Formats: sequence, structure tokens, C-alpha cells
Amino acid sequence: MSQQKPALRTHPPEDKPKRFVFVLLEAFSLLSFAAAIESLRIANRMANRKVYDWRIIGEGGDIIHCSSGSGFKLDGDLEDLTRDDVVLICGGINIQDATTKRLLGWVRREARKGLMLGGLCTAGYALARAGLLDGKRATIHWENQDSFSEEFQEVDLTKSVFVIDGNRVTTAGGTSSIDLMLKLIANDQGEELANLVADQLIYSSIRTDQDTQRLSVPTRIGVRHPKLSKVIQMMESNIEEPISPSILAKNVGMSTRQLERLFRRYLNRSPKRYYMELRLQKARNLLMQTDMSVINVALACGFASPSHFSKCYRSHYDTTPYRERGSHATRLSV
Repeated sequence: MSQQKPALRTHPPEDKPKRFVFVLLEAFSLLSFAAAIESLRIANRMANRKVYDWRIIGEGGDIIHCSSGSGFKLDGDLEDLTRDDVVLICGGINIQDATTKRLLGWVRREARKGLMLGGLCTAGYALARAGLLDGKRATIHWENQDSFSEEFQEVDLTKSVFVIDGNRVTTAGGTSSIDLMLKLIANDQGEELANLVADQLIYSSIRTDQDTQRLSVPTRIGVRHPKLSKVIQMMESNIEEPISPSILAKNVGMSTRQLERLFRRYLNRSPKRYYMELRLQKARNLLMQTDMSVINVALACGFASPSHFSKCYRSHYDTTPYRERGSHATRLSV
């Protein structure tokens, strides 16, 4: 990398650096955390001065492990902060277990100071559990969206890569931390510095809060057929009350037989089978990420009876919903 740095607008020397406080939860996503903190480091380098400072804390103040198992030395325990701090909680896998009573109490106390609070990756769950996202727009990793929307119906959940709603910030995880940090840097220091940071990160497609976190249906299924994409979107939006193949076909101006041929040609399965797989995938997410009863999971995924749900689940995953939940709980306790 070139050591030459472009001249940026000057700031008076008495300007204090803005401090970010990263709260690492057990099994946090290393990518989400690293993308955020590296953006701040590069901003300081490209600005030729320390515009940002940071501190890394967590429960116990000792060693915390990311989802890949590597340990990180914390700067301190959960501590009193100032109103000017920006707090970013970093989540990852098993977010329900990582959201402890002590963390929730601390987050609520700090929130009363009026500081900016954010959740990276799955940490939006912790903010929602603390009641800090009620009535606000938010996002979370797509894999956790089903369980989140079931548990926190008072939160306006979106599919955006990141959301800033007042002094609450959430991201979808992964590289979306970069998009968020570039937005915050642009707000603080101007677009010029944010663009220089993006260049250093080799990040050529900066996303906004209007961008969604998952690939479009055509990209995801590897097929660019407008009617097929529209049908799949309708399926994904109507899991609890499935729409019949005949109505799906009618909505895109096709016969049921034409729709069958379309799915067979491009996806090698019937519309009914594809729809069933979508519903079972949501059911699996709910079983593993919520405390919903099996019967409520069945109803949320469009199954009229637990017995039919169990039969379909066993056929697809080679285990029952009850055993799936039991084996998942066993894995978490190991």
C-alpha cells in the first residue's frame, strides 16, 4: 500500500477523538468485529490524526472467544461509560445464551445516558431483549430473522444490511459492519474520508441502509426467470398461510401445469416440494433459535397438525422436531 495520504480538511487540535466501545459476547463473529474496528483504524491513518479511539470490553474483563474458537484479551469488564461513547455489541452464534442477565442490566443502565447503542450481526437480539428496540427499525442476520420476528413483534424488523434509527444501530453481520462504519465516518468526518477508507479496504460497492442483506432470488437460485422469481418471493412471504399452486400460477399468468414444468425445468422439483422445503427450513430455524413449543412452530410454518409437521420434518431432515431440538440443546451444553 502507498504511504502517501491525501490532504483532508483540517480540524482544530482540541477536537477529542470519538470513542467506540466494543462489547464482545461469547462466540462473537470475528468478521463483523474486525471489519468495524479496522474501518476506524484506517480512518485514523487516512486522516493523519486520531479521529477515533476504541476500547474492547466484555463480561469478566479477561478472555473472550469468537465463534471460530480464538481467544481475545479484553481491555476491561462491563463498566460505566460516558454519554459521548458509541457502544457496539458484537454477537455471533448462540446469541440467546450469550445474552445474560448481567449484560441486559448493564445495557439498560447505559442506555439511560442517551448514548448510541448498536448491535453487530446477531447482537440486535440483545438490544431487543433489553427492550431498547421497541418501536424502532432494526435488522439482524437473515438466519435469525424468523425467530427474531416471532419473539419481538414490537420491533420493525427489516432485511437491510444495516439500520440507523435515532441512537440505535443494528447490522446484519459479515461485511455489513463496513457499510455501517463508512456511513458513520461520513457523518462525522465527511464523504471524502469515508471513500478513502473504502479504497483502503478494497471495498468498491458501498451499500446503504436501502440495500438488502440477501442475494436476489434470481441470483440465489441461479435462474433469471421473472415469473419463477415472483412465485418464489410469494412463497417466502407466505409461510404461515401457504398459497396453493393454482393461485400462485394464476398470480403470474400461468396455468398450474405450466408452473409445474417451470419448477421441474429450473429447480428439479415441484412447486409443492419447493414450498415445503422453505417451510421446513423456517421451522428448523425456529426450533433451534427460540423456545417456541413444537406445536407453535408447526402453526407458524403452515402445518395444521403436529403429527403432519413431524412426518414432513422427519422425511426431510431424517429426525423429528423434538429430537432436533434435543440434540441442538446437547451440542450447546458441550
